[in-house]
Amino acid sequence: MADKSLIGRSTGVTSSEVEKGRLRFFAKAIGETDPVYFDDEAARAAGYPTIPVPPSFLMCLESEGRNAQSIVEDILGFDLGRILHAEQEFDYHRMAFAGDVLTFDTRIVDVYEKKGGALQFVVQETRVTNQDGDHVADIRSSLVQR
Repeated sequence: MADKSLIGRSTGVTSSEVEKGRLRFFAKAIGETDPVYFDDEAARAAGYPTIPVPPSFLMCLESEGRNAQSIVEDILGFDLGRILHAEQEFDYHRMAFAGDVLTFDTRIVDVYEKKGGALQFVVQETRVTNQDGDHVADIRSSLVQR
């Protein structure tokens, strides 16, 4: 069972390189049709240095390099079979592009209950920076254990 003493605790810092092939695959998987997400020439013609990162792709990269099961079970004290992804939101500060190396620094920012303790929530925030230390985005996500 998660408790308020977890607030402020780091759940890890990871880095991941943004690869063009993965961006193209992701864009196709989400039904994107804009050529800037597939073709370097189209991206440059639109004013980008190369293929831009689609907004929700950051969640794919954020989870890499982490042992999610260990975080859920060992740090949060949740039963993996009883959790749900409750919410996620993004606050973008600048664009990311193919070739960037993004760093994800994640911390627990809130722990609370609803329905008399029947639902337990943990909220995490991740600060995303690029290889130059520029602030790219903030990701906020919640897990709930029923």
